Amino acid sequence: MIDVHSHLLPGVDDGSRSAEASAQVLRRFKDAGVELVVCTPHLLASRAADAPMDRHREILVDLRLHAPDTPALLLGWEIMLDVMGADLTHPHLALGSSRTVLVEFPRMGIPLRATQELERLVNSGIRPLVAHPERYFGCSVRHVKEWRSVGAAIQCEAVSFAGTARVPRLARALLAEGLVDCLASDNHGDSRSLAAPRRWLDEIGEADAAMLLTRANPLALLEDRGMTPVPPVIPPRGALERLRNLILGRD
Repeated sequence: MIDVHSHLLPGVDDGSRSAEASAQVLRRFKDAGVELVVCTPHLLASRAADAPMDRHREILVDLRLHAPDTPALLLGWEIMLDVMGADLTHPHLALGSSRTVLVEFPRMGIPLRATQELERLVNSGIRPLVAHPERYFGCSVRHVKEWRSVGAAIQCEAVSFAGTARVPRLARALLAEGLVDCLASDNHGDSRSLAAPRRWLDEIGEADAAMLLTRANPLALLEDRGMTPVPPVIPPRGALERLRNLILGRD
């Protein structure tokens, strides 16, 4: 598995507080079969020109001294589109050495020109990967269809599908429409992982979708290749309780 969205670079945002805490998570990831993790600290688009990349490279070197050899670690950012029109084309703003840039919108409301801004980013030569659209208040299947139609890719949080509230309902609707390109943990030094949803998808007979969502498409994003469309996934009746138990560690 490949995790393109995490907050495991220690001490730089609201994620992991120490290299030791990050290493503990990474050891769990290794045991679960995660091969590569991109560390994506928060960054405002309005501050993109001042992104502390040199400092983050130093922290990553130190983290690698504490962490296991696997997963491999790359740097990136999760960029909040707090302003429209920011230049996000600098290579150090992307995930690893790709042209994929992880972006997010404010949770309390999608900007009126969100689709146009994503299209502008695509036209600037980057591939925007929209993080966790299921979280944004007012977001709908229609919004996500529009974002994908202008060239954006879509990443849902791996543990978003269980439950009956607004967020899991939208996450499942996106999955059922074939609108999710990849999953990621968004781990902040906690228990979130790709392992539970990957196993769940395998168990409900969606092994092909599981591979695309957790490995093939994330790798394509990092290698600037075209992604394979993920077929619609509609969980069978009663399957969500199984996912919830896997997330909670109740095997």
